[in-house]
Amino acid sequence: MKTTTIQPVADRQLRRNTSFTQSLANSVTMAYRGLLKIKRTPEQLFDVTLQPIIFTLMFTYIFGGAISGNVTRYLPVIIPGILVQTVITTSIVTGVQLREDMDKGVFDRFKSLPIARIAPLAGALLADTVRYTIATILTFSMGYLMGYRPDGGLTDVVLAGLLVIVCSWSISWIFAFFGVIARTASSVQGISMLVLFPLTFLSNAFVPVNTLPDWLQWFAKINPVSHLITAVRHLTNSGAFGWDFTVTLIGAAVIVVVFAPLTVRAYMHRT
Repeated sequence: MKTTTIQPVADRQLRRNTSFTQSLANSVTMAYRGLLKIKRTPEQLFDVTLQPIIFTLMFTYIFGGAISGNVTRYLPVIIPGILVQTVITTSIVTGVQLREDMDKGVFDRFKSLPIARIAPLAGALLADTVRYTIATILTFSMGYLMGYRPDGGLTDVVLAGLLVIVCSWSISWIFAFFGVIARTASSVQGISMLVLFPLTFLSNAFVPVNTLPDWLQWFAKINPVSHLITAVRHLTNSGAFGWDFTVTLIGAAVIVVVFAPLTVRAYMHRT
């Protein structure tokens, strides 16, 4: 009979780092966990299903006549603005749910598993891209029902939607960082809204920048949200790739490079 010798833990050669392939596989597994949570609690999707519909209808009919003369001419302006505002605002939920999971002790278990350190965070953020996709589709669908016909064509509309989703995913790393360092989920939401509301409303989302007071125009012009909205408008309305498209992608990459390591480090320190 063959006997099996168990090697003592002290004598084993354990790897301290995981490969990129393993990190990616672990992150996908954690993303699947996030999708299962959405499946079992579908009320989590209320914000991404109701907000695009309500905001599109409300802002279009309130501001359409005053700014563009009628709703039809205002739709090419407001739909990209509503899209960016809705999807970026949705990314706040990432930090809130992260803080709630950490308070429940879920991430303590993840930390003890032999998986990549970044996997629980990256997986949660990856699962939230489903929420961004739903909000994007609903916003464009509402615009189409109201008469919006983008001249850029379907391909450019899809590219614009992907651009918004990628940028929102990168921004969600910022809110994930807030979720790790904050003490409560409510404080995460409060801090995030305090940061995000000025960025979305003090932009070119709803009104032309030249109609703002001089002391606000400078902020709206350098506002990264304005660059994203302009890039989406150029893609959907004319199919053009401009400087704003490039700047937006560079900014999204910089956010991930800076905040992903910060978030993982803070997560390992706090859990």
